[in-house]
Amino acid sequence: MSDENENDNPANNTAPFKIEVAERVKRLPPYLFARINAVKYQKRRAGDDVIDLGMGNPSDPPEDLVIEKLAEAARDPRNHGYSKAVGIQNLRREVAVKYLKKYGVRLDPDSETIVCLGSKEGFSHMCLALVGPGDTAIVPAPFFPVHVYAVALAAANVIALEVANSDKLLSNIAHTCETLYPKPKLLIINYPHNPSTVTVDPGFFVDVVKLARRYGFMVISDFAYADVAFDGYQPPSFLAAPGARDVGVEFTTMSKGYNMAGWRVGFCAGNAEMVRALGTIKTYYDYGMFQPIQIAAIVALRQTDAAVEAQSALYQHRRDVLCDGLRRSGWDITPPRAGMFVWAKIPEPWASRMDTMQFATKLLEEGDVAVSPGSGFGPAGEGYLRLALVENENRLRQAVRQIARCLGGESKPAKTPAGDSRAAT
Repeated sequence: MSDENENDNPANNTAPFKIEVAERVKRLPPYLFARINAVKYQKRRAGDDVIDLGMGNPSDPPEDLVIEKLAEAARDPRNHGYSKAVGIQNLRREVAVKYLKKYGVRLDPDSETIVCLGSKEGFSHMCLALVGPGDTAIVPAPFFPVHVYAVALAAANVIALEVANSDKLLSNIAHTCETLYPKPKLLIINYPHNPSTVTVDPGFFVDVVKLARRYGFMVISDFAYADVAFDGYQPPSFLAAPGARDVGVEFTTMSKGYNMAGWRVGFCAGNAEMVRALGTIKTYYDYGMFQPIQIAAIVALRQTDAAVEAQSALYQHRRDVLCDGLRRSGWDITPPRAGMFVWAKIPEPWASRMDTMQFATKLLEEGDVAVSPGSGFGPAGEGYLRLALVENENRLRQAVRQIARCLGGESKPAKTPAGDSRAAT
């Protein structure tokens, strides 16, 4: 009997065990920046000084008083238990205060605001709360990846519409709603736009609300770059448009203007039913943000307005250095009015010789400058690069020189000792 049943014993089965992941994971494409990141890693391992303008990862620290408040709150033993998934009340109240003071929008902190573990987490879970199989969301193109793949992970469909011309976008939204059955359930908007840096004026959101009412879709506004704007431009809030809270919500974050990217502090505000749905999802997924971070975020919102303005001015100086330098090298550059990026069209003759990924790889391999290829943001990004304003002005000048040498066919200078690296100016 033991011989007959030998093959039935799992321990004697030599066939490899197969892991069958969920269909939602299979629907996700390969990470489009993997090649760039692999080359960047190899070059740094080899000792090359790579100037990284690829990721919008703030390199400046938060204000000292915010860090000090975090440390103080962390020493209080009462702050180390589970927190509320929706955020502590005083932080939600402070979000409402900021919306009233800056945008003239009056929010109920209890029903119309919620704290997220960064706006990306909140956005993703909001998609899970709103859409599912058979539903369709309209997203901006070129697209920030989470705008597409959070919808895909919720098993819904995506239609991407280009954002370069705001009037045309509104017309295309209306046309899509009139010709698609069933109609789109959700519109995702993102201004100041990442990656293209397109901005809008308040009237745009008035028209969005009208379309939402006419065609019955909900709206999510990704307002991640609310606090980084230049030349006197003030990015408008979607929620300031009349009737906006009837049809949608807005996500904001402290990652950019407050230099708190790794702290993961984001907010959702607006329609009470949508906020409640997000809170329901979050209750099942997390126990809320570490409370000392929330307490420090309150201090940041209350006391660092001047520092946020100064940070915005710093990004403007970096923008000017990068744009002026690339212009002198023959690039056709339109300086952005807001955000942390420059969206640059690849110059000729390179645009005719290679695609965006090949060009970005060339800059990295031969120029030691890492950028984000536009194709990583969908087909509408082909032909462009996204350059992040995360390095200081001297490093940006150096990046321009290295790009010019790379494209001009000049050989790179010999490596010098660490104290004399090419980062020096």
